[in-house]
Amino acid sequence: MSVLVNTKNEQEEKVLLAFLDSLRYNYQADVEKNADELNIAFIDQYNAEIEQADAAIEAGSFVSHEDVEQLFKNRRKAL
Repeated sequence: MSVLVNTKNEQEEKVLLAFLDSLRYNYQADVEKNADELNIAFIDQYNAEIEQADAAIEAGSFVSHEDVEQLFKNRRKAL
């Protein structure tokens, strides 16, 4: 999975990077130099995930709206 984050200021960026470092996440900072390349990669990955989701739905791997409504009804009764 890829996530593109635009921070608002330097302090916010430092906090985010410290958080990612603490969890040992791999990340790339200061990607403006090759932004076009990253945008293309992001769009390609996004399209691949949509195709995977479409294939899963066509294969019958989904939850119907009625099942979700029933789940919430039963959950409310339990509370």
